[in-house]
Parts: sequence; C-alpha cells; structure tokens
Amino acid sequence: MTDFLEDEDETGARKRALSNRQVLGFVARFWKRRPVLFGLGVGLTLVAVAFDLALPYASGYLVDTVATKPRGDGQAWSALAIFVGVYFAFAVVRNIAHRFWIPLAARNMEEMTNESFAKVQAFSSDWHADSFAGATVRKLTRAMWGYDSVTDAVTIWLGPGVIVLIGLSIAMLVRQPLAGIISLVVVAAYLTVNLVITERYVRPSNLKSNALDSKIGGALADAVTSNPTVKSFGAETREAERLAQVTAQWRDAVMVTWNRFTDVWLGQNLLLVVLQAGLTGAMVWGWAQGTATPGDVAFAITAFMLMSGYLRNLGENIRMLQKGLDDTEDVAAWTRLAPQIADDPNAPDFQSGPGAIEFKDVTFRYKAAGAPLYDGFSLKIAPGERVALVGPTGSGKSTFVKLIQRLHDLQDGAVVIDGQDVSRVKQASLRRAIAVVPQDPALFHRSLFENIAYGKPDATREEVEDAAIKARAHDFILRLPKGYDTLVGERGVKLSGGERQRVAIARAFLADAPILVLDEATSSLDVETEGHVQEAAEALMEGRTTIVIAHRLSTVRGADRILVFQGGRVVEEGRHAELTAKGGVYARLNAISAGVA
Repeated sequence: MTDFLEDEDETGARKRALSNRQVLGFVARFWKRRPVLFGLGVGLTLVAVAFDLALPYASGYLVDTVATKPRGDGQAWSALAIFVGVYFAFAVVRNIAHRFWIPLAARNMEEMTNESFAKVQAFSSDWHADSFAGATVRKLTRAMWGYDSVTDAVTIWLGPGVIVLIGLSIAMLVRQPLAGIISLVVVAAYLTVNLVITERYVRPSNLKSNALDSKIGGALADAVTSNPTVKSFGAETREAERLAQVTAQWRDAVMVTWNRFTDVWLGQNLLLVVLQAGLTGAMVWGWAQGTATPGDVAFAITAFMLMSGYLRNLGENIRMLQKGLDDTEDVAAWTRLAPQIADDPNAPDFQSGPGAIEFKDVTFRYKAAGAPLYDGFSLKIAPGERVALVGPTGSGKSTFVKLIQRLHDLQDGAVVIDGQDVSRVKQASLRRAIAVVPQDPALFHRSLFENIAYGKPDATREEVEDAAIKARAHDFILRLPKGYDTLVGERGVKLSGGERQRVAIARAFLADAPILVLDEATSSLDVETEGHVQEAAEALMEGRTTIVIAHRLSTVRGADRILVFQGGRVVEEGRHAELTAKGGVYARLNAISAGVA
C-alpha cells in the first residue's frame, strides 16, 4: 500500500512541472488557431474597457453639472443620459464580445481534448503500463477546463482589468497628483503581491493537491474496473480504506492550498483598504484646499468603485489563472514528450503480403531488466506456416509477438515481415496486418456489433454476422435480448470467457489480416467451450501465417513447427511427435501438461 501512495505521480508532478510561461504559451497556441474570433473578442473587449474608463468622467461631469447649474437646467439631463448611456454601451459591447469568446473556447477545448487523447493513445505500452488509466482521464478532463479558466482570466478579466486600473490611475494623476501616485503604488503592489506570491507560495501546494486529485481518479478506476476481484475476496471494506488513505492525503494537501489562497486574499483586501483611504482622502484634501471640485471627488469615488471591483476580480482571476495553468500543466507537458516509439517522418504504410516473418540478429532488453532477453536472436517463419511457441513463463514467447507488432523498439538487429523492417513502416498499418486473439479479450462497453466491427469499421451487417457465424458466436448472440445490439459491459463483463473469445475471433475474421496470433486463446476455458473456440480458431488459421502461444500443449499438436523457448532462446524445434520422441524440454513439458489435464 505504501508503494501505491508514494508512486511517482505525486513527486513526479513536482519535479517535471513546466513554468507558468511555458503552460501559458501552450494555451496561447490554441488562441492563434482562430485569429478572427480571437481578434474580434479582444477588440470588442477593449471597446468595452474604453466605456468603463469613461464612466468616472461621466460621473464627474454629472456631479459638476448638478453642482454648478441652476435647478431644472436641461444640461443636467444630458449629463445623466451620458452617464447612463456609457454604462449601457459597456454592458452591450461586453455581451457581444462574449459571443465571440464562446465559440473560440468551445472549439479550442474540443481540439485540446481530442489532440491530447490522440497523444496519449500514441504513447507506448510501457507508458500506459506505468500510468493509472483513471489518473490519465482525470488529467485530460481537468486540462480542458484549465484552458477555459486561463482564457477567461487572461482575456476577459486580467487584461481589461490592468488597462482600466492603469488608465484610471493616470487619469487621477492628472486631476490630483497625490491620488494618482497612491493609486499607481497600490495597483503595482497589488499585482506584484498576487503574481509573485501566488506563483511562489501557492503554486507548489496546488501542484501537490492536483497530483493527489489525479491519484483519486487512479485509485477509483483501479478498484471499479477490478470490482469482480474485489467482490470475490469480500474486500469492499479494504478498498474503501485504501481510497480513504488517498483522499485523506488530498484533503490535507488541498487545505494547505486553500489556506494559502486565503492568505493572499487577506493581503489583497488590506491593499484595497489602503486604496480606498488614499483615493478618497486625497480628493477630499484637494477639495479642502480648493484644488478639486465636487466632480473630482465623484470621479474618485466612482473610480474607486470600479478599481476595487476590478482588483477583487483581479485577485480572484489570478488565483483562477494559476489553478488553470496548473490544471493544464500535465497535458502541456505531454505535448513536449516525444513518442517513445515513433514512426520515421517519411515512413510508408506497411504493404501486406503472404506473411513471412524473420528475426535478424535481434537484441532486445526491457527497460527495467539488467540483461537482454534476446541476444543475437534469429528466426524465420514461412508464409502460411502454423508455428507454436511454448516454454516457461518469462522465456520470451509473448515478447516475440510484441516485437512483430513493434510495441517495443530493439537495441539491435531487425524484425522483418514480408521484406519490410517493421521499424521503418507506419505502426498503425503494420498492426492492422496482424490479428491478435488474446487470452482475456478486452471488449469495449459497446454493442456486440461494434465490438466485432472493430476489426473493420466500415463492415456491413452481413459481414459482421458472417464473421460471427465463422467464429461460432452467431447462435449465442441471437439468444441475447437485443442480439447484436446488446451492450457487453466494461471489458465485456456481461459475457462468459468463451463468449468473449468467440467475439474476439469474429473480430479477427473480419479484420482478415495475413498474420494471426493466438495468445493462450483457450487456456482458461472448460473442455466443451474450448472445443467450440478451437473449431473457430482452426477455421480462422486457414491460409494465414499463425503464431500460437500455449501452455496447454494439447492445443499445438497440429502445428507445422513447435518452437521451445527458454531464456530468450529457441532450445528445441520440430513437430509434436518428433519433440516428444526426443525426450528433451518439450517432452518434459508435455508430460507435465498431460498430468495436469
């Protein structure tokens, strides 16, 4: 449990954190994609700011007019109309500006999520094995809303707010120098306190609480997706306690973050008190000295009301900006992470052929291993040949399949299929030429039709049903209440093991790939179900280069060649009868298998 709570997700987030500038640059690249929408939004926002800046002038003009003109003078009504009209124009223009920000935000958030998901999908199997799926999902969705927070903070609040604050400070500097100086000093101090203290004091704790928030997602997904195992061991309470440890860590971390935000908020309010006292006090002093009119005092009061509102918003939005940047940081960092297994820029598509496979002096080592599993390994498989891989766990059988799919890159040598080095063709096209039926097929929580058609997305209903018939799956599908439209549950939990296997075989039939991999496809099934699946598998193997990984040796007796792996080497090869008569490693494994059966 300690390892779970102290993995690199928390500490790693702090070590690899990008700077605020780097994350803001990542967000700004999305703004540049739609320059017209962005430009219109900024332009109209600046027009609204101009009306906001004019409000204190209109207020002062109204007060001076009322104070100096006789009662009932029409100019007072004109001054009132200007005062009301300025605020009305501000509200209307601001509203119109939002109608450009809305499509900009929605489209950019859509693209950010789609592109980040595509990036994650392109990461290697090792990356996904090292990451909690739930934490990854949490980071993706959090980044989408982080973008929204950053955009709103910068373009709608902070930018206009700074313009208004500086503009009003300069206006007061002209009307009453002392008030202007006080205003400029307080605004500068306010911005400095918020920007510097938020980044240096608040951000470290916010990154920590974000990382723990991701852990909650990881812990939840880990337990929920493994619910059958939890139930089988009666471990609901244990899992609840496990999650409680993570949420307790998050609670402690987020309380520190929120308290630090509250500390900054207190400093902001103290500066607002200084601004209020300084502005109004300076203007009243000027009035007493005869250097300020009642309109100047009204100007100062209106300006303070505007400035205090903007400053409060500024404080809130600096916090929102920082949180948005932190929420977006993981996705921004992913864009800087090169794919662990990358296609060459000019890599061609893999051209499917008869299915000849060759390993040429292959050296391969897993990243966590000290010594290579394969060292100068060479092997040829002829087109259409049925080859069985047997041997103890860790001997290199599954790795063989992973390497022909290029799920890992080699340290030396080459894997060649139909005369093409798999490292020099596009990975997606290569993998479409290899159909894999695993021991425990992971189905999508979609309909049976969609799961089978995953091997050929444009397949017709007739093609899907034909593949299901060949896979001996059609009959059990028709017995289901909704037939091919039945949802199978997450990872296919609503189906039995044999039913999932037959759906996976139907998917492989539909894919019609020249190379087929059967990875322990019947090892977990009962004898009767295994017979049905084996019949379907036999039909599927017809005319294809087939690699069968098996511990149950009764399933490989009909193979053209059996390769016995041990320590990353082929120590024996031949047909079943030859190897049994030889009395070597295969004969021993066969005897054990027969005894278990």
